[in-house]
Amino acid sequence: MATASAKPLALTLGEPAGIGPDVTIAAWLRRRELGLPAFYLLGDEALIARRARLLGKALGADARVAAVSPAEAEGAFADALPVVATGEQATAAPGKPDASSAPAALASIRQAVSDVRAGLASAVVTNPIAKSVLYRAGFRHPGHTEFLAELASTDGRVLQPVMMLWSPRLAVVPVTIHVSLRDALAQLSSDLIVSTVRIVASELNSRFGIARPRIAISGLNPHAGEDGSLGHEEQTVIAPALKVLRNDGVDARGPLPADTMFHEAARNTYDCAVCMYHDQALIPIKTVAFDAAVNVTLGLPFIRTSPDHGTAFDIAGTGKANPASLIAALKLASRMAASTS
Repeated sequence: MATASAKPLALTLGEPAGIGPDVTIAAWLRRRELGLPAFYLLGDEALIARRARLLGKALGADARVAAVSPAEAEGAFADALPVVATGEQATAAPGKPDASSAPAALASIRQAVSDVRAGLASAVVTNPIAKSVLYRAGFRHPGHTEFLAELASTDGRVLQPVMMLWSPRLAVVPVTIHVSLRDALAQLSSDLIVSTVRIVASELNSRFGIARPRIAISGLNPHAGEDGSLGHEEQTVIAPALKVLRNDGVDARGPLPADTMFHEAARNTYDCAVCMYHDQALIPIKTVAFDAAVNVTLGLPFIRTSPDHGTAFDIAGTGKANPASLIAALKLASRMAASTS
């Protein structure tokens, strides 16, 4: 019987008018050179075939596309980019989302989750979506992360999705995610920090193979509050959370000044940095590992990774999109699946 890690990866279409199709095709063309794990794309074969023809000259190679079932994907992967139909046609031209964009993108995500939960795929890898396009179609989630948590919660449990940005040089987690800075301050609590770090510590162990993860926890205010003179949250919110975590046996350090946590020597002292809000975590990793960073959703009953970039409408269909982050996401998803099989 095949193990979970031997199953192909389910790759979502993302926004059809964006660079998701482009980086998928570019990654598949380098499958042998890079030893990529087998994957299949969930989407409209006709759209992918059109994009492959458009990109052929720019990429210096033509990608053959094959309509397959998930069970046929691994066998087809060597000779053609496997595409599994979702039943939603995508008609958008590069850089020009249309009325088909949102239904096609959402159907792809739903089917990827269904496939991995049914054992047809080993992990979900998602191409970038255009949230503004989805919002116009009635999408009510802040982003991918929260939508995936809803899809994963089939038994009524409320899951806490945790967004990690991972690279070989740095891994970061924001405690509050896709909310305004004002709302992030309102949401921040000792309980939220504790639950987030517990998930991070558990999955660094189970899915990344780190026996005793070292977790650096940032302060919220400049200089981590300067003993209360620049803010009190370090003392009233973060320190109590650290006490609970240390009593749990978690190697949690902090609260640390965010402006001194990310130089090279500091990064060597921990396995993951947990920060209080979105940009506090994402600015440093996008500075040191822009093309290598992978978005990983922790706290789900399946593995999900994603490239750490957007839809880049301005270069869609030109062949200029860099597939490095998608390639990293595919490799990391395969590695994580193998470690949990």
